[in-house]
Amino acid sequence: MRTATTVEASGGAWGEIVEFVVEAEKLGLDICWVAEAWGSDAPSPLGYLAGRTERILLGSGVIQLGTRSPVTVAQTAMTLAHLSDGRFRLGLGASGPQVIEGLHGIPFARPLTRMRETVEIVRSAFGGEKIRFEGRQYTIPLPDGEGRPMRLSVPPVQVPVYLATLSPKMLELTGEIADGWLGTSFVPEGADDAYFTHLDSGLARAGRTRDDLDVCQGAEINIVADEGQLAEVVGSRKKELAFSLGGMGSGSTNFYNNAYSRQGWADVAARIRERWQAGDRAGATALVTDEMVLATTLIGTEDMVRARLGDWRAAGVDTVRLYPAGDTLAARLDNLGRGIDLVRALNAR
Repeated sequence: MRTATTVEASGGAWGEIVEFVVEAEKLGLDICWVAEAWGSDAPSPLGYLAGRTERILLGSGVIQLGTRSPVTVAQTAMTLAHLSDGRFRLGLGASGPQVIEGLHGIPFARPLTRMRETVEIVRSAFGGEKIRFEGRQYTIPLPDGEGRPMRLSVPPVQVPVYLATLSPKMLELTGEIADGWLGTSFVPEGADDAYFTHLDSGLARAGRTRDDLDVCQGAEINIVADEGQLAEVVGSRKKELAFSLGGMGSGSTNFYNNAYSRQGWADVAARIRERWQAGDRAGATALVTDEMVLATTLIGTEDMVRARLGDWRAAGVDTVRLYPAGDTLAARLDNLGRGIDLVRALNAR
């Protein structure tokens, strides 16, 4: 099992973020993903980090569909691949209507079609082909115009494509066409029904197996000293989870809520969203249980986290994406380093 983390350029002081990534590389981390939500973009910091690191893989986690044309996505990915000497991985995600429509003013409709067509166009560009495409979302070049098919002048390069997906149809598409899956809200005990059944369906449709897909799952890691500290940490994470279940997306579209619902928390997830949408943040937070926090994170004593990592690997996770907790850079690096050591020991068995 490999190790990864995720950073966002607007997530704090940039100099400290860079130091975190540089030190993470020294600790032996395999890959760093750079997020793009409604703050900083992903490609700009990735270019900077490519110049500050030597070995670590770098990925967009994720570039949001529709915010750039597919060819712009390809140009960006190919540029970063060459800047990093082949270390770049392209992560794509559909995001949700609140960001795509509310922030970018782009219709969110047909994200499945947009994802499939984007990946096809991007890979055509990677191969150095003249770009011709006729689909439901994109037509290149535009018909009845003056444009003719063109190829990019960037040297061809093959860039692995990862998809961040949660819904059943998107998971099937991931299994069918992607090199990797960027997942979240992962519970090993419920992963088969919630995720892997759909991924495997897509893999089978394409004549592929799990060996052809890097399953990359993320969770907060916070290794605590004892049970007393554990209770305090779990309690402090409940509002954040209530926001994910109640405030992410729109009133009717919340992929995180749907993911938790498919893994056994449908009733409580629905009540959390109802309370949050009604403005009752405290009431929504109070509904989040300790089990919901612990099941989807790597929070616990060292023995607890070690056992949980074993559960993740047994469930089929190839790369564990660690979000280290801590109020200081030193604390975050300590949590990350301990997590990497636990994975390293697990791999040695």
